[in-house]
Amino acid sequence: MPPHTPTYLSQGPRVGLRPLRAADGPEFTARVRESRALHEPWLFPPATIEEYEPYAARLAQGAPGAGFLVCDLADGAIAGFINVNNIVRGAFQCGALGYGAFAHAAGRGLLGEGLGLLLAYAFAGTGLALHRLEANIQPGNAASIALVRGRGFRREGLSPDFLHVAGAWRDHERWALTAPPEPRAGPLRNPDRW
Repeated sequence: MPPHTPTYLSQGPRVGLRPLRAADGPEFTARVRESRALHEPWLFPPATIEEYEPYAARLAQGAPGAGFLVCDLADGAIAGFINVNNIVRGAFQCGALGYGAFAHAAGRGLLGEGLGLLLAYAFAGTGLALHRLEANIQPGNAASIALVRGRGFRREGLSPDFLHVAGAWRDHERWALTAPPEPRAGPLRNPDRW
């Protein structure tokens, strides 16, 4: 259990979503090291404190990115992370998602629940106030594709040689979700979108 009671931005039945902090480094990096087999070859989050410190500092600044932790409410343990990177304001109001579950929580639906909380926060005027979120996913990463598809993202195409991952330029599928339209008078058509 963490040494203090965390303050969550949002809570679901099983997880809480909170900002990533510098003090999370020891648990975060230990979880990364435990999860190498789960993450590779798709994802390479910081596995040492030396790597974590600049990562956390960049995401804690809030622009152009923001970092969040998905925590298991049963014990407070970090179950995964979700970053909103490359936030562009102005007419675009868009960010790019990065995320990963940790091995001890994988397959339990905790990251999916956390992503639902993040979407509500990202699109809220009191949260990140975004209009669009994008996820760029290597075509063979079936678990990641299932995660975003399950939250309503649509596949928009393929970007050849999009990101340099594990020593090579990799193709990525582009998945995106836009904020729901502003509420209008009358019944809500799809209250369970996320």
